[in-house]
Amino acid sequence: MRIAKFAIGDVVRHRIHPFRGVIFDVDPEFANTEEWYLAIPADMRPRKDQPFYHLLAENSQTEYLAYVSEQNLIPDASGEPLRHSMIGTMFEKSPDGTFRMKSSATN
Repeated sequence: MRIAKFAIGDVVRHRIHPFRGVIFDVDPEFANTEEWYLAIPADMRPRKDQPFYHLLAENSQTEYLAYVSEQNLIPDASGEPLRHSMIGTMFEKSPDGTFRMKSSATN
């Protein structure tokens, strides 16, 4: 099991697909259904033995929850604001622009 490269509150973007988001949970290795995993095209399936991240994700058209392997994420240093409607419920934004999970969201 590897140590996660990203942390809760980090803003990341997908390496291939045009979406970005803030991390709200981390699984040390794949912890979704086999059906979900097999729905990914075989030539694009990530390894299961790496951290997977739960994101409050968004693209140019919509907001959603995403489950993404570490190998497919890169830091997002754009500084562009995130608009996901659940961010304010789960996170506080500090003056330096980073996100910290609200204590009420961790219970």
